Amino acid sequence: MSLSDKFLQILQDNQLVTLAVASLAIVGALSLSSKILSFLKLIFDVYVRPGKSLKSFGAGGGAWAVITGASDGIGKEFALQLAAAKFNVLLISRTMSKLQELSEEIEKKYQVDTKLYAMDFCKGDPKDYEKIKEIISTIEVGVLINNVGTNHEIPTPFDLETDEIIHNIVEVNIAGLLKVTKIVLPNMLSRNKGLILNIGSFSGMMGTPYLSVYSGSKSFMNTWSQAIGAELQSKGIVVENVNTYFVVSAMSKVRRPSYLVPLPKPYVKSILNKIGVPGGASWVPFNSINYPSHAFANWIITNSFSWSFWVNQALVQNGNTRKRALRKREREAAAAKSQ
Repeated sequence: MSLSDKFLQILQDNQLVTLAVASLAIVGALSLSSKILSFLKLIFDVYVRPGKSLKSFGAGGGAWAVITGASDGIGKEFALQLAAAKFNVLLISRTMSKLQELSEEIEKKYQVDTKLYAMDFCKGDPKDYEKIKEIISTIEVGVLINNVGTNHEIPTPFDLETDEIIHNIVEVNIAGLLKVTKIVLPNMLSRNKGLILNIGSFSGMMGTPYLSVYSGSKSFMNTWSQAIGAELQSKGIVVENVNTYFVVSAMSKVRRPSYLVPLPKPYVKSILNKIGVPGGASWVPFNSINYPSHAFANWIITNSFSWSFWVNQALVQNGNTRKRALRKREREAAAAKSQ
């Protein structure tokens, strides 16, 4: 009997081994095929697949877009681009002077109407929400951008974080989100039409050490968006949690754009061009990631290593950021004393 015959005989005598090897080969092939297909779908979504037209939500037909956190960064850019698409805009933020400046720019450049309301979401004043409700009752809302948010001042362990910052994050990122949406929803439901974009964060995708309260608030936004998205889809209302990595803004404290950190203008454009397209978030319902570098980064995170690995990476990164921030505070305090 030849060597090959002996090998075949061994395999025949060990059918369980043969079956196990074949099963592993099939599983491996299926797993690889699945990853290849998901990456090809990502490419198609990000670069080819069109999103829903803003006209389907009332652009150019007298509808209004309501934007919270509208005076700076991403919120300001949403206001400008939605006004360019011929939505009237209701701008809500803390600083009236910034809102007035933006209102004048929008009305002059795009010839649409604007309304303003200045409020501090950290206070959670019921009178503010009553006033917003009064304004909403006078307009037809096609789009709601839940953009207002606040974060930790620097990465901080939960046990060392101040009660004030914890309160502010919960009040703004969770309570404010719920209250404004609850006010706007009846307006949309009456016409069976509307778009709700909740500006989320990669921090809501997995636990982010040293940013625990912010991370938890964005995780709430993520799962809540999925829940109400399922409730509202049969009623003509589109809900998306827009999963965002860093964007140049005051809150991110990033001032220079890079491949992974875009300016607000191209970032917002990528969102509005791809309404209803999941992009890099195809595995999570009612989520979207369509800015190319963010979509690719998310694909790598979800298709390599484990959640534990990425949580530990965030632990190290934010720990180092905290050390640098504390050293900066020490230098500033020393400089102030010397004056």
